[in-house]
Amino acid sequence: MSDNQGVVILVIEGSRGDYISFSEELRRKGYQVQKASSGRAGLDVMEDLQPHAVVVDAASMRTNGIRICKSFRISNSDLPIILIIEKDAATPANIDANLVLRLPFTVQKLINRLQVYHPSDEKHILRAGPIELNTHTQFVTCNDRQTKITPRLVKILQVLMKNNGKVVKRDPLFTQIWDTEYTGDTRTLDVHISWLRKAIEEDPRNPKLIITERGVGYILKA
Repeated sequence: MSDNQGVVILVIEGSRGDYISFSEELRRKGYQVQKASSGRAGLDVMEDLQPHAVVVDAASMRTNGIRICKSFRISNSDLPIILIIEKDAATPANIDANLVLRLPFTVQKLINRLQVYHPSDEKHILRAGPIELNTHTQFVTCNDRQTKITPRLVKILQVLMKNNGKVVKRDPLFTQIWDTEYTGDTRTLDVHISWLRKAIEEDPRNPKLIITERGVGYILKA
């Protein structure tokens, strides 16, 4: 298994034919890559994607990348940003990037720089019985099957795992995950629980791990 698997990289990249596609090369190296053709498009996917780092290939877009880097820094002050510029381009002053790479360079050099920003897995790992959840990469492993789940499913599973063996009531769970006081219709919670069961249960129709306590809530028996 590649050390890069589960590491999410957002690449802001143009389509100039005379330039290497770093998004394609990183994907070949095992990274989970989301490509966006502009800073605006990248910001639109940021919340759901939750990347570990952003690569702004300004050289491929005929721009200096200053505004793009600034917009990402405003959106997330802790997000690692790598800016790629052309060989003869002036290094921007006060740039909102952690690192500036000047073409030409190898893909391996970019990977070496990205590895600094790889998550330290163990602090993001939760375990309960056969279930292992990586809250950073959003992968859940159960009975030798690994599935990537959505950020909201991660939050639900976290609550259930931290309360393993205890009933988690529906209304408090709903208000916590959806950040709302409205609990008039929690059917969407049932849908999300069914998605979780598909990820971890051997037979989602006859669950053995996430059990419904009718009229009360859910209990994880791991």
